[in-house]
Amino acid sequence: MQLSARNQLKGTVTEIKPGPISTEVTIDVGGTEIVSSITSGSAEALHLKVGDSAVAIIKASAVMVGKE
Repeated sequence: MQLSARNQLKGTVTEIKPGPISTEVTIDVGGTEIVSSITSGSAEALHLKVGDSAVAIIKASAVMVGKE
């Protein structure tokens, strides 16, 4: 798979919360959880299952930084 996004984090699907319009997918990346909301149609097309290897692909034009 070749993409223009540089931030590609490989991990394992740990949870899938399907909904009528969107599905929440949690990917464990080395002990850190990345949660993504994708369309339910996309989730079905990918045939996602808990335990599957997956890649969280992050494409952002801005990154916000906060400090406490």
